[in-house]
Amino acid sequence: MTETVTTTETGTTTDTADFWFDPMCPWAWMTSRWMGEVEKIRDVHVRWHVMSLSVLNEGRDLPEEYAALMERAWGPVRVVNAAREIHGQDVVKPLYDALGTRIHLQERGEDLPAVIDEALAEVGLPADLARFAGSDELDASLRASHQRAIDLVGDEVGTPVVAVNGVAFFGPVVTPSPKGEDAGKLWDGAVAVASIPGFYEIKRTRTSGPIFS
Repeated sequence: MTETVTTTETGTTTDTADFWFDPMCPWAWMTSRWMGEVEKIRDVHVRWHVMSLSVLNEGRDLPEEYAALMERAWGPVRVVNAAREIHGQDVVKPLYDALGTRIHLQERGEDLPAVIDEALAEVGLPADLARFAGSDELDASLRASHQRAIDLVGDEVGTPVVAVNGVAFFGPVVTPSPKGEDAGKLWDGAVAVASIPGFYEIKRTRTSGPIFS
């Protein structure tokens, strides 16, 4: 799923990283903001793909509150997937940004119909794409995109998933999102450890929720 693009004007190469996200996941949102910083200071171009926490959690015994969240989470990811299917890959990131700003920064995750309508309008996409929030019409392609991420890292993780240069990893889970050279250092380290055969996990207790700064 990854490739290297050569920039002929300078003779340098740009790595293509693939990033899978669910629009409802606050940790994926944090990581996506970090990935935007990485693009500024490393020779990396990001391609954005959907995966789905709703798909990931199908058939699992979930607490009632989280099960309700997973039911709501179908809407935004289905709309992004439909926009990609009908209008092309280039709309994925702008639509994700518009949805995520409202869901995470404005804390409007309980108001998804309005959030979806506003996000579509902001990026100039047809309003009737909102109907896909409640439709399984294009779920086959959504599930296929999700499965590509899971095939890279396994089904014991969530979103986001990042793949580059033949290696893939879940996360990183980080807050607040690093900026500048700190973002670059985290990228270098994540790619380095993920490239080691047999490497699985570095972890410590999370003591803070997402800091949307």
